[in-house]
Amino acid sequence: MSTLAHVFEAAGLSTVVITPMRFIAEKMKTPRSLYAEFPLGLPLGKPRDPEFQRSVLRAAFALLERPEGPVLEDFPETIQSKDGEPLVCSLPPRYDPDLHPAIDEAKALRSAYDRAVAANGRTTVGRVITADEIPVALEKLIRIANGKPWDQQDFGGSLMFVVHDIRAYYEELAFEIADSAFEAWGAERWFYEKTETGKLILEVSREMREAGAPVMEWYMLAPGSRHR
Repeated sequence: MSTLAHVFEAAGLSTVVITPMRFIAEKMKTPRSLYAEFPLGLPLGKPRDPEFQRSVLRAAFALLERPEGPVLEDFPETIQSKDGEPLVCSLPPRYDPDLHPAIDEAKALRSAYDRAVAANGRTTVGRVITADEIPVALEKLIRIANGKPWDQQDFGGSLMFVVHDIRAYYEELAFEIADSAFEAWGAERWFYEKTETGKLILEVSREMREAGAPVMEWYMLAPGSRHR
């Protein structure tokens, strides 16, 4: 969106970008940006809260009064994706102690994933890897967590989208093993806080950050609130 803003401005159109990633607006020198510290996927903040969403839009449109940029202002309220309790799911016990816990866990959950696909008639897994390929992808993530160069692991596509496939695998099967009602961001909290695979991905993100990987390579592996 920051790149498009420059294109539209060059054509004589005034633009405003609402972004949850301040560093991108700073780097791209977007003409007018409102930094809103909200979870990805909630650009206007609180779902089903029209007054809050209107306040975000009012703050964004107010930037149009600034004829020259770059302008970057902060929306005064923040929303963290940790609201609510983690989803309660009965994770399977270790089956093969010779495997890394994340790989053992992902394999043990395959039957729950298959039930979810059969029940829903579809899956969002497959942007880069299939469910069958998740154990191999986890092996490569484990290498990164252990200090191997992140850019020498061939995932067959964007690492961000590989992680998206892995997270989708878990969140879809969660419906089959949940022991509690779904709360806001409960599945996200369960994945990153309770599962071995979620913890591994956070470890990979930290390792890549410390190794000097480009921000967009490690930051997009997890929601912004997980990088604090």
